[in-house]
Amino acid sequence: MRPGTAQAAKLDVRSPVFANGDRIPAKYTCDGEDVSPPMDWSKGPTATESYAVIMDDPDAPGGTFTHWVAYNIPYNVARFEEYVTALERLDDGTLQGKNHFGRIGYGGPCPPPGKPHHYRFNVYALDTMLGLGPGATKEDLLKAMSGHVLAQGELIGIYGR
Repeated sequence: MRPGTAQAAKLDVRSPVFANGDRIPAKYTCDGEDVSPPMDWSKGPTATESYAVIMDDPDAPGGTFTHWVAYNIPYNVARFEEYVTALERLDDGTLQGKNHFGRIGYGGPCPPPGKPHHYRFNVYALDTMLGLGPGATKEDLLKAMSGHVLAQGELIGIYGR
């Protein structure tokens, strides 16, 4: 859903390594290589200027934990290969923000032992390139996106130890 509005169009978000609602392979967690999984999404509406990605864990003991923030993804990009480099600015101009591990880029699932957690990969189609510099937080991104979301989609993966 578009922050601050009732509804946004739907994007289809997929990964070739896990289906929606399925277990995230250990390779993409702190128990494996802790690299970002491959994922892609359907193209946004015609007015799409950029995309943003937020991955978080709403089941974390201390409240929702942010694992990945990426934004200003060019409108003609609709996928991430695995192993997205942990740089503030990628070659295509995509910017990455700071996760709750205190690092730039992707930080994989690393839940405490117990009940499996749900990891939400949200992709947003935006009608603008955001005026944020690299290293923004999820909160910074959500505020900047307000009123600019044309479409949104979500892929949920599960991981537990």
